[in-house]
Amino acid sequence: MSYTRITAAEGAAMIKNNETIGLSGFTPNGVPKAIFRELSKKAIGEHEAGHPFQVGIITGASTSQSIEGDMAAANAIKFRTPFSTNRDFRNHTNMGEIDYEDMHLGHMGERLRRGFYADIDVAIIEVSDIEEGANICKAYLTSAGGIVPTIVRLAKRIILEKNTFHSPNSRFLHDVYEIEECPFRQPIPIMKVGDRIGKEYVEIDASKIVGVVECCIPEEARAFKPLDPVTEQMGHNVADFLVKDLKAGRIPSTFLPLQSGVGTTSNAVLEALGQNPHVPVFSVYTEVVQDAVIKYMQEGRIKDASCSSLTVTNETLQEVYNNIDYFKNHITIRPSEISNSPEVIRRLGVIAMNTAIECDIYGNENSSHICGSKLMNGIGGSCDYERNGYLSIFTTQSTTKGGKISAIVPMCSHVDSTEHDVDVIVTEQGVADLRGKGPLKRAQEIIENCAHPDYRPILREYLKIAGVGHEPQSMRAALAFHDTFLTKGDMRLTDFSDYLK
Repeated sequence: MSYTRITAAEGAAMIKNNETIGLSGFTPNGVPKAIFRELSKKAIGEHEAGHPFQVGIITGASTSQSIEGDMAAANAIKFRTPFSTNRDFRNHTNMGEIDYEDMHLGHMGERLRRGFYADIDVAIIEVSDIEEGANICKAYLTSAGGIVPTIVRLAKRIILEKNTFHSPNSRFLHDVYEIEECPFRQPIPIMKVGDRIGKEYVEIDASKIVGVVECCIPEEARAFKPLDPVTEQMGHNVADFLVKDLKAGRIPSTFLPLQSGVGTTSNAVLEALGQNPHVPVFSVYTEVVQDAVIKYMQEGRIKDASCSSLTVTNETLQEVYNNIDYFKNHITIRPSEISNSPEVIRRLGVIAMNTAIECDIYGNENSSHICGSKLMNGIGGSCDYERNGYLSIFTTQSTTKGGKISAIVPMCSHVDSTEHDVDVIVTEQGVADLRGKGPLKRAQEIIENCAHPDYRPILREYLKIAGVGHEPQSMRAALAFHDTFLTKGDMRLTDFSDYLK
């Protein structure tokens, strides 16, 4: 059959108030780009005319300014899950305007299939190519996997955005596979990072496709900040720690696959590992591949990479497409349910490395909220990996805001990963290896090795006043750092006597 070609504005017109939309993509890469640029305009027009217009948005991970930022600014999002990194979205969520569920990325496929959310009224999927069929359409995805197989199967209506910015060669990077339902689920047969177990395309019920939008729009790619002395030192601290574990035999001589979250610090860690002559050629089993992975893959330092998204610059993405004969043998893009699968992560022995907003002296970690209340981003896939990896590492700068905020605190204001799931904490100051240590030894390790020198005396003082117990805490003073920052603007001004009266 031949599908109806429509404009982006016509696609936006098909979406009704109060509907739930499921999208392709994982991070800003692979998300639809044309329709949402019209949909935010439609929302503004409807509101100006006195009509309600809000939609639910369900995706594989974070998205882009065109989707989250512009729609949030247009007061057009009623519900959102599972993850966001957009400033405008964050601001409107913190004002209480958006119902946002911060959810593990690896859980989304099953939660959708089990009916935890509303029906998917419309799926909007970005593709690089389409093979039309009488009953089944073969859709070739672009730079991300996400939750597409589940979304298109559940959606009532489907709109495809055929984006010619992406080469049809993108098909050679994908391995599309959807797991069975419990209790009939079979093991996921991935034994090595580069194993392929599925298809190059997504199968779509052709009768659901209501239109195809043709466009040529680059990714809304984010250029990360250049490395600075602090992030470089953090990267080298992680690399040196892993080399030490390698020499001690705690990591096999062949090394283990690495997972690294997205951002400047994660790039710094990969740069340091790629440069370290004592680190053998390694593989990456992760959710997001960044530019550093492509760089060291070309240099032969990284063998294989499995991910749910190529979150790289547009220049790097085109380089991958132009050299597809090489990269198709080394890069695999999977649905997030597979890239973030606890089963596979545990089987492969992945070393998980993610970033934190703050860590407390006992090893609990917060990666989503500022001072307990204000959303920053979300947990993303960090807990999928940290809970199930062979080794879980969190990195964070020891201080921010010119030293006014300490990332090492007596008690986290919000907890995403508990002390039970955190093996190692790394700052530019050093490394705290928490393995095999009880709470008091962990506290000493974190204070002396990771806290900034300005904060070590205050943290030692807290330990003294916390009293006795397996994990001593003063309920009056535990959040004194945060309270002092909110009232005085500088955690260094903390005086615990103010909280013990």
